[in-house]
Amino acid sequence: MRALMVEELAPDYAGCVMREFPTPEPKPGEVLVEVRAAAVNFPDLLQTRGEYQHKPPLPFIPGLEMSGVVARLGEGVEQFKVGDAVVGGARFGGFSDMAVTFAAGLRRKPEAFSFAQAAGFGAAYLTAYVSLVRRAEVEPGEWVLVHGAAGGVGLACVDLAKVLGCRVIAASASDAKLKVIEDEYAPDATVNVSGGFRERVKELTGGRGADVIYDPVGGDVFDESVRCIAFNGRLLVIGFTSGRIPTISVNMPLIKGFSVMGVRAGEYGRQFPERGRENAAAIWRMASEGKLKPRVYKEYALDDWRAAFDSLAERQVVGKSVIVP
Repeated sequence: MRALMVEELAPDYAGCVMREFPTPEPKPGEVLVEVRAAAVNFPDLLQTRGEYQHKPPLPFIPGLEMSGVVARLGEGVEQFKVGDAVVGGARFGGFSDMAVTFAAGLRRKPEAFSFAQAAGFGAAYLTAYVSLVRRAEVEPGEWVLVHGAAGGVGLACVDLAKVLGCRVIAASASDAKLKVIEDEYAPDATVNVSGGFRERVKELTGGRGADVIYDPVGGDVFDESVRCIAFNGRLLVIGFTSGRIPTISVNMPLIKGFSVMGVRAGEYGRQFPERGRENAAAIWRMASEGKLKPRVYKEYALDDWRAAFDSLAERQVVGKSVIVP
């Protein structure tokens, strides 16, 4: 098998190399999957630098999400058969032509999804679901401001918020990306944040501000979001792709009556296992019903992994970049 291996933690993926080694045999309860697609997520890039909260021991194969076809079954696996199209996480990472993972962590690929769409669906939409439904407890008709709306988790939030009956403001620093979002997802409004956005958000919401603000960006975007959130609003902290972790004076949420909420969808499921199963079931049910539409920005060959990483790091993406072995 061929795989991208992280042998050293370093900036600019300097510790990543392509390697060939024997295909592993699945152990009891495991499945060997012929990988058809693996999504590139921001945590994948952070892991190559040792900057993500989960730090696998070196060397390791990155790629947290993949889809493919069952190639071999470990002892005791009865819910799948060879040839089944599946999607899930990979114990030996997805940036490979073969991956071993636990059978319990796989599910059948929705027929409506391509392998590339399926690979990029789970983490982004689970994050959006935990954010909007579990943490913000969003109601139909509420205004949801989505920052980083062109990225994987941002676009998932735009998509899901519309399905939940919210009024959605998609925000980005690129007019070209906003045009794509307008054409394919029809948010209620779009805002280019380059010159500031709080006055425009207040104008759109009748002076009240956004009920829910979804922020995977941090930095200046978070700071200004505090100025355009509604009373009883929920400011959802998803991540810090801007590179700066912001701070807030607690008199602001006191005076304006809003909450700042951290979102870690995976940890939420670990802390509340039953709710975690319900969350996953909900997004995959909506997927199978054709209500959600993950967007694939571009497919890259495995040998072009660096270009796939760069597309995310350089903010080129609208949706998900996907590596296709």
